[in-house]
Amino acid sequence: MAIVTVRVPDELKLKMKELNVNWSEEIREFIRRRIDEEERRKKIKEAMEILKRTPVSVEKGFAAKSVREDRDSR
Repeated sequence: MAIVTVRVPDELKLKMKELNVNWSEEIREFIRRRIDEEERRKKIKEAMEILKRTPVSVEKGFAAKSVREDRDSR
């Protein structure tokens, strides 16, 4: 396992010591969540770029026509 060092102000370190919290695990979990979030953002950005390059050929009024056809078929 790798070691990551973080500097915090002395006042913050004192407050951390007052609490019964496993700070190492808290920080590891924060990093996991942040990585997941950034990976999702990257995938969304890539998907949006693909959609921008994809030609759209939907005729005007297509949605209304589709809804009307669906209602009439019942």
